[in-house]
Amino acid sequence: MKTTLRIVFTGLLGVLLLAGCASQPPGPPKTLNVIVFPGGWNLPIWVAQEQGMFAKNGVQIQVTNTPNSQFQLTGLIEGKFDIAMTAIDNIVAYREGQGAAPVDGSDLTAVMGGDQGFLRLVSVPEIRSIDQLRGKTLSVDALTTGYAFVLLEVMERNGLALDRDYRTERAGGAVQRYTALLEKQHAATLLIAPLDVMAQEKGFNRLADASQALGRYQGLVAGARKSWAANNAAALTGYIRAYAEGVEWLFDPRNRSEAITIFMKNTPNATARSAEIAYQVLTHPTEGLQRKARIDMQGVATALELRHKYAKPQKTLSSPASYYDGRYYDAAVR
Repeated sequence: MKTTLRIVFTGLLGVLLLAGCASQPPGPPKTLNVIVFPGGWNLPIWVAQEQGMFAKNGVQIQVTNTPNSQFQLTGLIEGKFDIAMTAIDNIVAYREGQGAAPVDGSDLTAVMGGDQGFLRLVSVPEIRSIDQLRGKTLSVDALTTGYAFVLLEVMERNGLALDRDYRTERAGGAVQRYTALLEKQHAATLLIAPLDVMAQEKGFNRLADASQALGRYQGLVAGARKSWAANNAAALTGYIRAYAEGVEWLFDPRNRSEAITIFMKNTPNATARSAEIAYQVLTHPTEGLQRKARIDMQGVATALELRHKYAKPQKTLSSPASYYDGRYYDAAVR
């Protein structure tokens, strides 16, 4: 009898404890420090902030704009930031000891997709063809980064070789390169939508579309330290789910007008026309943001091929899957 009463009491106590836990209000959202390249490709983040998607998923974010990839990846590796929205090639570069800064990036991994790069070669008004770039200077973030490798590949496919036919100069991230191009400090650079559209509105010329030249190419991803991700799985999953929800919200045509308003609010130099075009580019069914932020492993393979070809010192890279940890994405997006 005593044993039976003890079992009943224990069971009732467990039910009461569970009920008490269920009635407890959720804890405060986890603050995540996210570092991004400034630009319109951050629209899913802006949407997720305005629509309460991060809060719904238990996180809030502090966003820092990076001036270049070296600052971004160094800060991520040193723990100053939790998540970096960066090119997959940057993750690979610092994992393989080929980054611009002498820091150990062996703990880095990609955890989510983003886009295919949106890379367009844009020149000053006087330059109307790639061949006219002979003897000119083109700007890059750094010659150790994947977007620079895309530039080298596009130029090579058009018969121009680095140092023999043209030079490069470091000018920082996409916004910094856009500003330098407008000031005609360099003859051309690779820009990301909507900066290419904004430059074209000012009379600058789009000479090539990298996606047409290379096919599938993985551009932006979310990167994190593997050790941090393991200790903050719930928060990372919440971030990924909110970002993916922001992407899907953008692809809903009912949200078009509000999306353009959010874009213009966060892109002070955008015109109504450039905002409209940027929205069209970002939500293009095959070349826009990756639906549900799903990574494209074939696109990762393309990025690795370019790194193997152009990076110095040259080395054999691992398989595409080794640079991506899909556990958090799979938990967030089912």
